Amino acid sequence: MAWSLGGRMPFCLVAVSATRYGFAREVVAALSSSGGIVARTAVLGSLDFRADRAPDAIVLALDALAIADGAELLRRVQGDAPACFVLASGESLSPEHESALRASGSFEFLTGACTATEIASRVQSALRVLSTAHCIDVRELLNPRVMGLIGNSPAFLKQVSRLPTIAGCDAGVLILGETGTGKEVCAQAIHYLSARASKPWVAVNCGAIPNDLVEDELFGHVKGAYTTALTERRGLVREAEAGSLFLDDVDALAHAAQAKLLRFLQEKEYRPVGSNTVHRANVRLIAASNHKLADMARQGTFREDLFFRLNVLTLHLPPLRERREDVALLAMHFLRQCAQQWNRKVEGISSAALERMLNYAWPGNVRELKHVIERAVLLTERPVLSADDIDLGDQSAPAPAGEPFQRAKARAIEQFERTYIEQLLLDHQGNISRAARAASKNRRALWQLIRKHRIEAQRFRTPTA
Repeated sequence: MAWSLGGRMPFCLVAVSATRYGFAREVVAALSSSGGIVARTAVLGSLDFRADRAPDAIVLALDALAIADGAELLRRVQGDAPACFVLASGESLSPEHESALRASGSFEFLTGACTATEIASRVQSALRVLSTAHCIDVRELLNPRVMGLIGNSPAFLKQVSRLPTIAGCDAGVLILGETGTGKEVCAQAIHYLSARASKPWVAVNCGAIPNDLVEDELFGHVKGAYTTALTERRGLVREAEAGSLFLDDVDALAHAAQAKLLRFLQEKEYRPVGSNTVHRANVRLIAASNHKLADMARQGTFREDLFFRLNVLTLHLPPLRERREDVALLAMHFLRQCAQQWNRKVEGISSAALERMLNYAWPGNVRELKHVIERAVLLTERPVLSADDIDLGDQSAPAPAGEPFQRAKARAIEQFERTYIEQLLLDHQGNISRAARAASKNRRALWQLIRKHRIEAQRFRTPTA
């Protein structure tokens, strides 16, 4: 099946030393047989791909005498086509030859007797990754209110395809999924696709409300309801009148608060604290949890009757590890978004960087992916993100075997400090004073850490118009 890169067929250049020209023609034939790749051969030493269309992939078929020419081509690729996928192959190359090519920019290296079919298969896989990153999600064009719902995987589309139907009725909705899967984005889509779109959207994290203040937060109070109630206060239910109220982490509510919420859902009525007046509410409730509420209900840690009341319409958002085909699409979406927000001239992601992301488990799901891309966009000096720009923390960089404990510990601490400070500055737009307060750290001490790791705080500041 054919695929495309930004609406065009991908181009693969097979660059060879003179002694391997016959093998190169076999690779071209294997690539062309797929019907979706334009491929041609070129002899190293006289090649200038800058005068032609820049390749999306390069295969280097070398012998030991052509190492210098191959390394020179790779250096030019890094400067002129940094998003290009590169695969080097050679039967008689030594480890020193391999090291020289890797240092010059070879992303993958196949040693031993590889067939043309094996090489073509590997290139096809890499180009499919690149083609995914160039896809445009049609939902972005259909409705700007649901732009955050990015993905084409069957597991994701199965849930998202139900949104218009769910939005069309007025029953309560329960959205389940791990942290960072996009539950609030999904809830907003339901609101903005519904007849309530022009009315208020009010969101609250239940875990952030003290148990003794839940009733006050939801339903408000009248003046004089208690000692410090000097003025009347509108609750969240009244703020959301005629619109939608989103309760995130609803499982965090204590049993007493769950009972109050259940009564409100059953009667659609409430009384502000200290008031004798009953108010009718016209609010659609959307709840979300990253726990299995059915199991919690069976265990008695969540009210079973409240679970049944919430569980009228349900969406289960899959974790990112179950929709890996969406990783490249999401990464490119976040790259464009972050580059525009921070006024950075970053335009693409190399195939090596994409594969690094595809091989990661993403315990923090889509939210973690967004933070990784945002950090990479802020810190890179290149127009295309490389694998080195994708910082996945200690999980992607285990300690080398046999490394002394103290050295491994020092390296882990250094990695933690840099990652923590960069994320801290990112969260506070480069404001060192606010970052220091958030970290409960002296401003001078934080500044010293920033200097120690040679972090440029100004790069995290929001650009002014």
